[in-house]
Amino acid sequence: MKKRTLTKATKDNFATIAMIVVLYAAVTIAAQAGLINSHLGGLLVPLCVYATMAVSLNLVVGILGELSLGHAGFMCVGAFSAAFFSKVTEASMNTFPRFFLAILVGGIVAGIFGFLIGIPVLRLNGDYLAIVTLAFGEIIKNIMNVLYVGKVGNSIRFSLDSSAAMDMDEMIINGPQGITGTPYDATFTVGFIILLISVIVVLNLVNSRSGRAIMAIRDNRIAAESVGIRVTRYKMLAFTLSAVIAGCAGALYAHNLASLIATPARFGYNMSILFLVFVVLGGIGSTRGSIIAAVILTLIPEVLRFIGDYRMLIYAVIMIVMMIVNWNPKSRAFIEAHNPFRKKEKEVQ
Repeated sequence: MKKRTLTKATKDNFATIAMIVVLYAAVTIAAQAGLINSHLGGLLVPLCVYATMAVSLNLVVGILGELSLGHAGFMCVGAFSAAFFSKVTEASMNTFPRFFLAILVGGIVAGIFGFLIGIPVLRLNGDYLAIVTLAFGEIIKNIMNVLYVGKVGNSIRFSLDSSAAMDMDEMIINGPQGITGTPYDATFTVGFIILLISVIVVLNLVNSRSGRAIMAIRDNRIAAESVGIRVTRYKMLAFTLSAVIAGCAGALYAHNLASLIATPARFGYNMSILFLVFVVLGGIGSTRGSIIAAVILTLIPEVLRFIGDYRMLIYAVIMIVMMIVNWNPKSRAFIEAHNPFRKKEKEVQ
């Protein structure tokens, strides 16, 4: 019989999954041994959230080859919808099924928004797509800051007018004050499971027929259309799945906070840029690299906090080193494709 050998892609996938499992086991053992203080322990869930967001955005930027700057918006949608579900059902459901359903609600609602936004947005390319997705993220954040939702008797009332909040018996979403009192259900184990499932789903998609079609669109859209690949369909698939994963990460994030507020620091433009930095520094198209970059760049400022402002200097040096180490042809092609100065040079020529 002919001996079967694993392909390079399969080995890379197993290596990525093994890395996540080993990191989880190492952190769990260190926590049980008392080697992780309370400050670092509080970063474990955010690490899972940021790593999951990096995997989500890498699907659009690295695999599909489109620049999206609105992923913080999908995270915001998932966070608020999941927190809303938990608040409404807190008294009638047990912790585990409620949290499980809240994560599903966050992912599904974010996926619906991703699908609806993708219908007009994915007709655009390059910088135009980035601008529209950026606008979407800002619109979502601003809507959450003027949205008032509360209970009136046995019904739930929605309003964009702050005066309407006076008539509500119980506030759930209180405009700029957001949602307070969300059940604190998020744990490192749940974050690990969400990250692991996200990675498995993305890696299986990449190595499937649909994944190869998505990458063909990334490499050459005209050639992909010429061989019969339905470009819009596969772009919608990648964009919607990415939004679902971002929504699940947002649901985990919401259940790790005492008060969920749609501030620029949490769901604004800078947060979307931070996720893009994770993807670029980890290597465009590399799921494992995106996770590593998210973990390192989140931990470094906190671990080096004892040296004051010098920690940002070290942070910048580490970013440069990561960029040099993970520089690959995909990263170069992505940056050149979205470099406005390069485009102007071509137009002049």
